[in-house]
Amino acid sequence: MVFTLIQIELYKIFRKPRTYIGFVAIAVIVGLIQLALKADGQTWLKLMFSGMDDMFAIQDGNVLNGYFVCFLVLNTLLIQVPLLVALVTGDMVAGEANLGTLRLLLTKPISRSEVMLAKFSAGLIYTFILLLWMAILALFLSMAMFGTSDLLVNKSYAIIQFYVDADGDDVFWRYIVAFGFAYAALATVAALSFMLSVFAENSIGPIVTTMSIILVCTIISTMDLPLFTKVNPFLFTSYMTSWKGMFNMAVDENGAAIRGSVYSINALMQAMGVLVGHIVLFFGVALYAFKKKDILS
Repeated sequence: MVFTLIQIELYKIFRKPRTYIGFVAIAVIVGLIQLALKADGQTWLKLMFSGMDDMFAIQDGNVLNGYFVCFLVLNTLLIQVPLLVALVTGDMVAGEANLGTLRLLLTKPISRSEVMLAKFSAGLIYTFILLLWMAILALFLSMAMFGTSDLLVNKSYAIIQFYVDADGDDVFWRYIVAFGFAYAALATVAALSFMLSVFAENSIGPIVTTMSIILVCTIISTMDLPLFTKVNPFLFTSYMTSWKGMFNMAVDENGAAIRGSVYSINALMQAMGVLVGHIVLFFGVALYAFKKKDILS
């Protein structure tokens, strides 16, 4: 029964025009970045790495490769994607409550728990598809357009080089894991907006509130004040960019994290634990509130 409900919810999602805003926006932004770099990326790179030409030995001399383009795209685009997720998941309950179809749905011989599980699962599937679309364009299309080579990551404290050579590819697997962490972050946003939609009668409120919460929590996460530093470890926004940790962490030939790396396996696992914990919390609150919700008023 739940599987059938998930299929119905996915049909509802993908029949709405707003669902495709995210896919179009991602395609346009990624495409513009790729075209700009294809046209004049080498000039931009010379300015970016000015005076460092002799410090790095790059395979085939190809600094502007698909891996570098993907890293640039992710840094640019993943900040906006939560809004694209909230546009859909914030409407899943509130939209139906506004149209009156939620009342009709609950007259069927299904429990409220099954309805919520199906809706939330459909929201997570949509989020996964949206991120997969980004991965196809940002990573695989960039690899096809620019090729692959060593990845240079420009940090405030250093420039880190990840190698692609005869001994193996130390970059591609990092992107796979990084997209996994990005999905956990976006799923947390989906859970938050989904929870807020239970308390609203239209989709505007949950969408705006979700982005407001993310904005406020992000400001708290980035301000190095004593009061804020105490709560930062418990805020999901502190881990929204945890995917970047994959490009701060060094590993040995066996794939184990090197002791003393800027980022560690423990830090990544902590980030994943906090994000998953928030997903469970938000969905739990949404489920409890929906069971108590008066759909007749």
